[in-house]
Amino acid sequence: MLFTTDKQTLEDLNIFGKHGGESLYNIFNCCATGGGAAILEEMFRYPLSDEMAINKRCGTFLYFKDLNLKFHFESVLFDAVEPYLANTDERTKLSAQEYSVVKKLSNIIAVEVETQQIYDGINALVTLLKRLQAFVDGLDIYQAHPYYAEKSVIMGILAEPVMVNVLERKDKLTQHRMVELDALLRFQHRDLVLKLLRHIYLLDVYFSVAKVAKERGFAFPKALPREERVIRLEGVYHPQVKNAVPNLISINPACNVIFLTGANMAGKSTFMKSLSIAMFLAHMGFPVAAAKLEFSVLDGIYTTINLPDNLSMGASHFYAEVLRVKKIAQELSQDKHLFIVFDELFRGTNVKDAYEATIAITKGFATKKNSTFVISTHIIEAGEVLRAACPNVRFVYLPTRMNGNLPVYTYTLENGITDDRHGMIIINNEGILDILKNGRKGI
Repeated sequence: MLFTTDKQTLEDLNIFGKHGGESLYNIFNCCATGGGAAILEEMFRYPLSDEMAINKRCGTFLYFKDLNLKFHFESVLFDAVEPYLANTDERTKLSAQEYSVVKKLSNIIAVEVETQQIYDGINALVTLLKRLQAFVDGLDIYQAHPYYAEKSVIMGILAEPVMVNVLERKDKLTQHRMVELDALLRFQHRDLVLKLLRHIYLLDVYFSVAKVAKERGFAFPKALPREERVIRLEGVYHPQVKNAVPNLISINPACNVIFLTGANMAGKSTFMKSLSIAMFLAHMGFPVAAAKLEFSVLDGIYTTINLPDNLSMGASHFYAEVLRVKKIAQELSQDKHLFIVFDELFRGTNVKDAYEATIAITKGFATKKNSTFVISTHIIEAGEVLRAACPNVRFVYLPTRMNGNLPVYTYTLENGITDDRHGMIIINNEGILDILKNGRKGI
């Protein structure tokens, strides 16, 4: 089953940066090549839902992190190779006959720019292939190693007669040799060349992600069988928040619904994003902003954190919430194992309706034992009803400590439900009522 998510989730988690600032993709994009950056984006768009595939990719990143090498293919080589291979016009194929005419004219007629680009492309491509061969030859890895299969594929292609012809001949790249190589590499065996080039781009991604993991101290997750239905996270934090406070959370079938409360500014949204980002990256096989993560693979992630009004269809915020819950219900009805996040469920309606709807929907979610839910709310009264009705709901909160009239936030999860409400204290601290009463005197 393919891993599923949607545009709302990608925007909530700032995967590609719509909300400004540094996107999650940009954090990991230290690629030296455009091809590597494109493959990295592909990995972000298509997370994995297979336990073995996730652990294999994760193991590959870890191997390159510990390898202590750098991607040693200069970008200038790709600047020559990529336009060369992109030119598939048969009329541009090098010809020994054409060269003989040019040679007779000697210095009178200069070599055309396009022809020179072909020469440069051939030279750069041969250099890339030789460096790739030297790199994989230098990797001493065993058969069960996560990169062994890819290395074997590369070596198999390099062992093809055409590649042996290119790599083992030591003679100078004369004009006649250039004509021969152009026919072989750009036309007759183009597919083989493109496969090798993709493997070089993959190496670029491996080195890029490994570098980020090493520099930021990210942990490598471990995927567990889907049937275990567990998430064990230690020291998870938001990778884009400065001086972020790490948290610990453990989720299992006995408590697969997390009911989160806390005052405004206590850190509920940031925690939910931190957790969701870690789970998203883990399903890509990428390192995460945490000390440790073990998780059962899921079929998809859906978050609802920054839900906009749908003005184009005349929908209020509440109706947008209802449609979002309906979409999630439809996904759950397909018996998928999902990770679902709702921040401030039903904030767009009155307190009475929000109370009743929060209880009803959370009870419904609680019956879906294969999935994991994280729901935050200010409707703490709903918690007491759910505590009695749903034994698999776990209650956690982010506390606020008061230092006189100043709220202090710990950003550290605690068990239970909090009735912290400090909205009026914050309003009074800002002097808003005095400004309204006294005009400029209160400023």
